Amino acid sequence: MRRRLATSMVGGRIAAVDLRRPDLRRPFPRRFVERLTGQMVTALERRAKYLLATLSSEETLLMHLGMSGSFRVIRDQADGRKRRNPPSDPHDHVVFHMATGRAVVFNDPRRFGIMELVPAGRLPRHPVLSKLGPEPLSADFDAAVLALACHRKKTSLKAALMDQRVVAGLGNIYASEALHVAGLSPRRLASSLATISGAPRESAHRLVSAIKRVLEDAIARLAAPGHRGAPFLVYDRAGQRCSRSECDGVIRRRVQAGRSTFFCSVCQH
Repeated sequence: MRRRLATSMVGGRIAAVDLRRPDLRRPFPRRFVERLTGQMVTALERRAKYLLATLSSEETLLMHLGMSGSFRVIRDQADGRKRRNPPSDPHDHVVFHMATGRAVVFNDPRRFGIMELVPAGRLPRHPVLSKLGPEPLSADFDAAVLALACHRKKTSLKAALMDQRVVAGLGNIYASEALHVAGLSPRRLASSLATISGAPRESAHRLVSAIKRVLEDAIARLAAPGHRGAPFLVYDRAGQRCSRSECDGVIRRRVQAGRSTFFCSVCQH
């Protein structure tokens, strides 16, 4: 999503903003439209599941998709004389009209999304961002870091991977997928990744490698033109045969920490 939006927003000016309701999960910031209108978007980055748009005012527009949020870009909305409203549906809550003529539309049926304006200099101290763990695809995330974060944890391995303080932005689907690739049970103790001293066991190395592989493959598929979604190995496949050719197991579903976990009880130990 960040990559797609960057081509339409970075280096562009926000000519106008249509705000079609007073809130999403929380109320929009005061003077939201006024503070955005006329600003250049100088950068668009991602931290965990947050999109961070840096503005020429030095404020940062912090956005989270929530459970059902999405963005779409509508091209060439301007005819050279006046801005035209893009086609919409009842769940289009925010429209950023770029000076280029493109419209960036935020759609959120369940309204769990978030949009905040963070003043200059306060981003590192933001209540959410300041507590996040390492990015899973960064060089900072390796077996030693994961093992140390899980050392002496009494929670399940799946629950640990969902803890944003352990690793940022992995998500429920890809936590299940990575555990399957690594051959690790989601129900084993998180502390099993580390020795008594906190050093990484072989399982920690396998899991870090699996996390990076699963995410890189998913991003490549989602970025491809005409993608039709990811062919999941275990997620949402309860009752089906395990995808490993040498395994006769069946995918099972369990609820952990209020979220569905999918795994093979035969090849994941």
